[in-house]
Amino acid sequence: MKIAYEYSHLGGKEILQIRFPGILGEIYEVIASVKATRAKVSKEKSKKGRLLYAPKEMNRAFKNAFHEKGFRELKDFYDIVLPGNSHPVIKGAYKQIDFVKDKVLVEVQFGKYAFMFYDMAKFQYFFNESKAEVGVEIVPAHALHKKCHPVSLMVSNLFTTSSD
Repeated sequence: MKIAYEYSHLGGKEILQIRFPGILGEIYEVIASVKATRAKVSKEKSKKGRLLYAPKEMNRAFKNAFHEKGFRELKDFYDIVLPGNSHPVIKGAYKQIDFVKDKVLVEVQFGKYAFMFYDMAKFQYFFNESKAEVGVEIVPAHALHKKCHPVSLMVSNLFTTSSD
């Protein structure tokens, strides 16, 4: 895959370039190594029979490529307790990040664009917990979005954010 556009939020890319240049290079290598193939047959009335990008296959390719480079999943468990209640209302709730290496978080988002904002909140959470310094969001480019099924999007943007 190719990177169509990069957006550096609050100097996130600059933080990667200065503090984590090796990891930034690995992220670029992973993106370049993933091949988007049309493997999903559409069942939608307006696109019936057309081959679409398969998000499960692309997610699997990203997972394998990031794991080969030493990235791992990050999951933080906690209990939710309401004020005035001494017992947890929800036990074992968690926040999860697709990939982390040396406090660099990476989320791959093939779903709807609205989930990007939830990912940004997770980046902030892990920063507040001293488990992250910078986050990278990989999302589909708009031009490719129009060619794909709404949940079968091709990754080609690189977004970085930082809580500095």
